[in-house]
Amino acid sequence: MSDIRADGRAPQPGAGKADELLVIACGALAREIGDIVEANGLAHVRLTCLPAILHNRPEKIPEAVREAIRKARAQGFERILVGYGDCGTGGHLDAVCAAEGVSRIDGPHCYAFYSGNARFAAQGDADMDAFFLTDFLARQFEAFVIEPLGLDRHPELRDAYFGHYRRLVYLAQRPDPALEAKARQAADRLDLAFEMRVTGYGDLAGFLGAAPADAG
Repeated sequence: MSDIRADGRAPQPGAGKADELLVIACGALAREIGDIVEANGLAHVRLTCLPAILHNRPEKIPEAVREAIRKARAQGFERILVGYGDCGTGGHLDAVCAAEGVSRIDGPHCYAFYSGNARFAAQGDADMDAFFLTDFLARQFEAFVIEPLGLDRHPELRDAYFGHYRRLVYLAQRPDPALEAKARQAADRLDLAFEMRVTGYGDLAGFLGAAPADAG
Protein backbone atom coordinates (compact mmCIF):
# COMPACT_ATOMS: atom_id res chain seq x y z
CA MET A 1 0.00 0.00 0.00
CA SER A 2 1.48 3.31 -1.07
CA ASP A 3 1.94 6.04 1.50
CA ILE A 4 1.30 9.22 -0.48
CA ARG A 5 -0.97 12.20 -0.34
CA ALA A 6 -3.96 12.08 -2.63
CA ASP A 7 -2.68 15.10 -4.54
CA GLY A 8 0.45 13.14 -5.43
CA ARG A 9 2.81 15.23 -3.28
CA ALA A 10 5.09 13.90 -0.60
CA PRO A 11 3.76 14.00 2.97
CA GLN A 12 4.81 17.02 5.00
CA PRO A 13 7.71 16.36 7.42
CA GLY A 14 6.41 15.46 10.84
CA ALA A 15 2.89 14.73 9.62
CA GLY A 16 1.39 12.03 11.79
CA LYS A 17 -0.84 9.31 10.41
CA ALA A 18 -3.23 9.76 13.33
CA ASP A 19 -3.98 13.28 12.04
CA GLU A 20 -4.55 12.17 8.46
CA LEU A 21 -7.48 10.64 6.62
CA LEU A 22 -6.70 7.59 4.53
CA VAL A 23 -9.01 6.79 1.65
CA ILE A 24 -8.87 3.18 0.44
CA ALA A 25 -10.38 3.35 -3.01
CA CYS A 26 -10.91 1.61 -6.29
CA GLY A 27 -8.13 2.43 -8.73
CA ALA A 28 -10.79 3.71 -11.14
CA LEU A 29 -11.32 6.68 -8.78
CA ALA A 30 -7.68 7.63 -8.26
CA ARG A 31 -7.50 10.54 -10.70
CA GLU A 32 -10.84 11.97 -9.59
CA ILE A 33 -10.02 11.76 -5.88
CA GLY A 34 -6.70 13.45 -6.57
CA ASP A 35 -8.46 16.23 -8.46
CA ILE A 36 -10.93 16.82 -5.61
CA VAL A 37 -8.17 16.84 -3.00
CA GLU A 38 -6.02 19.28 -4.94
CA ALA A 39 -8.88 21.63 -5.85
CA ASN A 40 -10.07 21.82 -2.24
CA GLY A 41 -6.72 21.90 -0.46
CA LEU A 42 -7.39 18.68 1.45
CA ALA A 43 -3.75 18.20 2.42
CA HIS A 44 -4.65 15.80 5.23
CA VAL A 45 -6.07 13.22 2.82
CA ARG A 46 -3.93 10.28 1.82
CA LEU A 47 -4.91 7.72 -0.79
CA THR A 48 -4.26 4.09 -1.47
CA CYS A 49 -5.91 2.29 -4.38
CA LEU A 50 -6.74 -1.32 -5.06
CA PRO A 51 -6.56 -2.55 -8.67
CA ALA A 52 -9.52 -1.39 -10.72
CA ILE A 53 -9.61 -4.75 -12.49
CA LEU A 54 -11.09 -6.22 -9.27
CA HIS A 55 -14.43 -5.10 -10.68
CA ASN A 56 -14.25 -8.10 -12.97
CA ARG A 57 -14.12 -10.29 -9.84
CA PRO A 58 -16.32 -8.40 -7.34
CA GLU A 59 -16.36 -11.33 -4.93
CA LYS A 60 -12.69 -10.50 -4.21
CA ILE A 61 -13.30 -6.85 -3.32
CA PRO A 62 -14.47 -7.28 0.32
CA GLU A 63 -11.44 -9.26 1.50
CA ALA A 64 -9.06 -7.01 -0.46
CA VAL A 65 -10.55 -4.01 1.31
CA ARG A 66 -10.38 -5.76 4.70
CA GLU A 67 -6.70 -6.52 4.15
CA ALA A 68 -6.01 -2.90 3.17
CA ILE A 69 -7.83 -1.58 6.25
CA ARG A 70 -5.87 -3.82 8.60
CA LYS A 71 -2.58 -2.94 6.93
CA ALA A 72 -3.40 0.76 7.25
CA ARG A 73 -4.21 0.39 10.93
CA ALA A 74 -0.92 -1.42 11.47
CA GLN A 75 0.80 1.58 9.88
CA GLY A 76 -0.89 3.94 12.33
CA PHE A 77 -3.86 5.29 10.37
CA GLU A 78 -6.86 5.88 12.62
CA ARG A 79 -9.22 7.65 10.21
CA ILE A 80 -10.14 5.55 7.18
CA LEU A 81 -12.81 5.85 4.50
CA VAL A 82 -13.57 3.32 1.78
CA GLY A 83 -14.02 4.67 -1.75
CA TYR A 84 -16.17 1.87 -3.16
CA GLY A 85 -19.86 1.49 -3.81
CA ASP A 86 -21.29 -1.96 -3.21
CA CYS A 87 -19.84 -2.74 -6.65
CA GLY A 88 -21.53 -6.09 -7.09
CA THR A 89 -20.44 -7.53 -3.74
CA GLY A 90 -24.02 -8.23 -2.68
CA GLY A 91 -23.65 -6.51 0.68
CA HIS A 92 -20.43 -8.33 1.63
CA LEU A 93 -18.39 -5.12 1.42
CA ASP A 94 -20.82 -3.46 3.83
CA ALA A 95 -20.33 -6.37 6.23
CA VAL A 96 -16.56 -5.88 6.09
CA CYS A 97 -16.88 -2.12 6.66
CA ALA A 98 -19.18 -2.70 9.64
CA ALA A 99 -16.85 -5.28 11.15
CA GLU A 100 -13.81 -3.03 10.70
CA GLY A 101 -15.56 0.13 11.90
CA VAL A 102 -15.17 2.21 8.74
CA SER A 103 -17.58 3.91 6.35
CA ARG A 104 -17.83 3.66 2.58
CA ILE A 105 -19.40 6.06 0.13
CA ASP A 106 -23.14 5.54 -0.27
CA GLY A 107 -24.40 3.95 -3.45
CA PRO A 108 -24.42 0.74 -5.43
CA HIS A 109 -21.60 1.80 -7.79
CA CYS A 110 -19.69 4.77 -9.15
CA TYR A 111 -22.30 5.48 -11.85
CA ALA A 112 -24.76 6.23 -9.05
CA PHE A 113 -22.57 8.37 -6.84
CA TYR A 114 -21.09 10.30 -9.78
CA SER A 115 -24.63 11.02 -10.98
CA GLY A 116 -25.73 11.70 -7.41
CA ASN A 117 -27.39 8.73 -5.76
CA ALA A 118 -30.78 10.39 -5.50
CA ARG A 119 -30.74 11.49 -9.12
CA PHE A 120 -29.57 8.08 -10.33
CA ALA A 121 -32.33 6.33 -8.38
CA ALA A 122 -34.91 8.74 -9.77
CA GLN A 123 -33.93 7.76 -13.30
CA GLY A 124 -34.98 4.22 -12.41
CA ASP A 125 -36.48 2.29 -15.30
CA ALA A 126 -35.60 5.05 -17.78
CA ASP A 127 -31.98 3.90 -17.74
CA MET A 128 -32.60 0.17 -17.84
CA ASP A 129 -31.40 0.09 -21.47
CA ALA A 130 -28.20 2.06 -20.77
CA PHE A 131 -24.61 0.85 -20.58
CA PHE A 132 -22.55 3.38 -18.62
CA LEU A 133 -19.02 4.68 -19.04
CA THR A 134 -17.10 7.01 -16.72
CA ASP A 135 -13.98 8.99 -17.63
CA PHE A 136 -11.88 6.05 -16.42
CA LEU A 137 -13.77 3.54 -18.54
CA ALA A 138 -13.64 5.81 -21.57
CA ARG A 139 -9.85 5.84 -21.24
CA GLN A 140 -9.61 2.12 -20.52
CA PHE A 141 -12.42 0.77 -22.70
CA GLU A 142 -10.30 -1.82 -24.48
CA ALA A 143 -8.57 -3.09 -21.33
CA PHE A 144 -11.64 -3.15 -19.07
CA VAL A 145 -14.50 -3.98 -21.44
CA ILE A 146 -13.45 -5.35 -24.81
CA GLU A 147 -10.55 -7.59 -23.79
CA PRO A 148 -12.05 -9.13 -20.61
CA LEU A 149 -15.22 -10.01 -22.53
CA GLY A 150 -13.21 -11.48 -25.39
CA LEU A 151 -14.78 -9.16 -27.95
CA ASP A 152 -11.39 -8.46 -29.49
CA ARG A 153 -11.17 -12.15 -30.40
CA HIS A 154 -14.85 -12.97 -30.80
CA PRO A 155 -16.79 -9.89 -31.94
CA GLU A 156 -19.79 -12.12 -32.61
CA LEU A 157 -20.36 -12.19 -28.83
CA ARG A 158 -21.45 -8.55 -28.95
CA ASP A 159 -25.16 -9.45 -29.05
CA ALA A 160 -24.82 -11.91 -26.17
CA TYR A 161 -23.35 -9.22 -23.92
CA PHE A 162 -24.98 -6.04 -25.20
CA GLY A 163 -28.08 -7.08 -27.12
CA HIS A 164 -30.41 -5.81 -24.38
CA TYR A 165 -28.80 -2.35 -24.30
CA ARG A 166 -29.90 0.48 -26.58
CA ARG A 167 -27.69 3.36 -25.40
CA LEU A 168 -24.18 4.00 -24.16
CA VAL A 169 -24.41 6.78 -21.56
CA TYR A 170 -21.12 8.54 -20.91
CA LEU A 171 -21.02 10.08 -17.44
CA ALA A 172 -18.30 12.70 -17.78
CA GLN A 173 -16.52 13.86 -14.65
CA ARG A 174 -14.73 16.61 -16.56
CA PRO A 175 -15.70 17.78 -20.05
CA ASP A 176 -12.86 16.68 -22.31
CA PRO A 177 -13.24 16.50 -26.12
CA ALA A 178 -10.66 13.71 -26.37
CA LEU A 179 -12.49 11.54 -23.83
CA GLU A 180 -15.83 12.33 -25.43
CA ALA A 181 -14.41 11.11 -28.74
CA LYS A 182 -13.25 7.88 -27.08
CA ALA A 183 -16.69 7.37 -25.54
CA ARG A 184 -18.35 7.93 -28.93
CA GLN A 185 -16.00 5.38 -30.47
CA ALA A 186 -16.96 2.92 -27.72
CA ALA A 187 -20.64 3.44 -28.53
CA ASP A 188 -19.94 2.83 -32.21
CA ARG A 189 -17.94 -0.29 -31.34
CA LEU A 190 -20.92 -1.69 -29.43
CA ASP A 191 -23.47 -0.42 -31.97
CA LEU A 192 -25.27 1.64 -29.32
CA ALA A 193 -26.74 5.14 -29.45
CA PHE A 194 -24.55 7.69 -27.68
CA GLU A 195 -25.59 9.99 -24.83
CA MET A 196 -23.36 12.20 -22.69
CA ARG A 197 -24.13 13.58 -19.23
CA VAL A 198 -21.66 15.85 -17.47
CA THR A 199 -21.94 14.79 -13.83
CA GLY A 200 -18.86 16.28 -12.23
CA TYR A 201 -17.81 14.31 -9.16
CA GLY A 202 -21.32 13.94 -7.78
CA ASP A 203 -21.50 12.62 -4.23
CA LEU A 204 -17.78 11.77 -4.17
CA ALA A 205 -16.77 15.35 -3.36
CA GLY A 206 -18.98 15.58 -0.27
CA PHE A 207 -17.83 12.14 0.87
CA LEU A 208 -14.26 13.44 0.94
CA GLY A 209 -15.28 16.57 2.81
CA ALA A 210 -15.07 18.89 -0.18
CA ALA A 211 -17.61 21.38 -1.42
CA PRO A 212 -19.57 20.03 -4.41
CA ALA A 213 -18.57 21.60 -7.73
CA ASP A 214 -20.83 22.72 -10.53
CA ALA A 215 -21.03 19.81 -12.96
CA GLY A 216 -21.63 22.19 -15.86
